Amino acid sequence: MPHSHHVAYGSQALLAVIIALTAVVYLRGWHRLRSTSLNVIPVWRAGSFLLGMALIWTAVASPIAALDHELLTVHMLQHLLLMTIAPPLIWLGAPLLPFLHGLPRHFVQAVIDPLRRSARVQRLGRALTEPAVCWLAAAAALVGWHIPALFTLGLQSAGWHLAERASFFATGLLFWWPVVQPRPSASKWPEMSIILYLFLATLPCDILSGFLVFCDRVVYEVYFSSSHPFALSALEDQQCAGALMWTCVTVVYLVAGTILTAKSLSPLSSREDPLVQSELRPDALPQRPPQSLEAV
Repeated sequence: MPHSHHVAYGSQALLAVIIALTAVVYLRGWHRLRSTSLNVIPVWRAGSFLLGMALIWTAVASPIAALDHELLTVHMLQHLLLMTIAPPLIWLGAPLLPFLHGLPRHFVQAVIDPLRRSARVQRLGRALTEPAVCWLAAAAALVGWHIPALFTLGLQSAGWHLAERASFFATGLLFWWPVVQPRPSASKWPEMSIILYLFLATLPCDILSGFLVFCDRVVYEVYFSSSHPFALSALEDQQCAGALMWTCVTVVYLVAGTILTAKSLSPLSSREDPLVQSELRPDALPQRPPQSLEAV
């Protein structure tokens, strides 16, 4: 494909810097929490967050990302990393507290705190994190960007390509919020309904991936002009991409559903979860850290 179709090296470098800075802010806040004996975020959660950020880097700024214009399989891998794998790992890292403690304190007081106290922002947050809204947003992004015309637009325009990847990541974060629940919400949805939520989410993925696997023609004709790495024809590449999506989504959702089912059936979950969740709420923190931590 023409070189203009590839993400510029400068853009990849900028994305890598943003990802690295995000990880640094998280680690800074996490270290501050531990140094004040507020050890509410164990090491495994920090590791989960960093793994999620590493997968985002793999999807958008690594050498692998440059192959998404040549192979539909790599393009699909990007989508899966941004929407299905990285978001739950990031939410498992409980990033809200570390970010509040990792950002400059004056910025938090001047910008973040007023937003957190705003009634409009709170209403918007509750609306966006309702499971029905999260499910519909993720399904719309998945189906919409795989319409051939929009898919081709994303490949042929750097701006639309960035918008595509941003929408996958944003809707991925929304989708996994009700599942992981990094901050307890006032949702009235029964806990077991999230199992159904995950099952229903497999349907658009199964339909799309099944279509790509069993279709006897190339859906995205833009890949006819690729250099065909690994000696894969455009049709074989399409079948590999569909199989990858089918397998990955099934396994990830099955694992998440199994964990949720075991958790809901555990006699200890009802007693332990509220304690753990209350510790992870940003509003459970002291309003002022120790004097030695105030300077930024």
